[in-house]
Amino acid sequence: MPVVISTINLKGGVGKTTTTVAVAEMLSGEFGKRVLLVDLDPQTNATSMLIGDERWGELNDDGRTLAKLFSDALLEPEKRSFDLEATLIRKASRVSAVGSLSLLPSSLDMIDIQDQLGSMPSGRFFAESPTDILQRAVKPILEEFDIVLIDCPPNLGIVTLNGLRMSHGYIIPTIPDILSTYGIPQIVGRVRSFSETIAQPIEPLGIVVAKYREQSTVHRTQLRILREQGDAPLFETRIPEGNAFASAADPKRVSTLRQKWGPDGFKPYRALTAEVLERTHA
Repeated sequence: MPVVISTINLKGGVGKTTTTVAVAEMLSGEFGKRVLLVDLDPQTNATSMLIGDERWGELNDDGRTLAKLFSDALLEPEKRSFDLEATLIRKASRVSAVGSLSLLPSSLDMIDIQDQLGSMPSGRFFAESPTDILQRAVKPILEEFDIVLIDCPPNLGIVTLNGLRMSHGYIIPTIPDILSTYGIPQIVGRVRSFSETIAQPIEPLGIVVAKYREQSTVHRTQLRILREQGDAPLFETRIPEGNAFASAADPKRVSTLRQKWGPDGFKPYRALTAEVLERTHA
């Protein structure tokens, strides 16, 4: 079975989704891994980065997103119609060198669905749980992949717990400033409690420092504080702030990852991916 890793931060705009997509593409294109990216974030940014808004709109209109999975969970089993194979997008990246990356797309509709999941029917013998929806659905295809990356919403609600429920570990991307790092102890504590409740280890693989400015006193100071506090280990690789990352959000077709991420992005994201592999193997 694959290694499953969630990415999470309670603050938006910290590079969470960009880091998830970059690592997924590097795992496939540079390290030859079979990768599944699960987009649980209702903002659908990971989905848009990979396949573009136009194709996402078509899938959303056809009910071929994870919103259908979660909305079906509110129905009795005989009324459910989520189709995993129809929803799974193989060869999702528009980078020619990335051929083994698949995607389960998100939807804006998940914003409204999340609040209703606590009232889902428990099924026969109370066997169904609101936090097991994703794991039960994707189990038939997991053996096809080496690594699964789950882009979680910026909260600790039921949809996020679905991602954590099937994860072996998690990564916290953050900008090294006070507001972006404020919720890290809460994340680590909540995940630890959830892990103990379900009797399944979910390890903090590390904090990824993104949008880093070496010349910033605030960034250097907060980096030192993160290291001293020790809520989770730090990845050695730091992702610098740069315009190249904004252009990488454009899902245009390119041949190589160097073209997509640019020289300033390719090297650090590749190094970060190597660290992720090292820590998951450990």
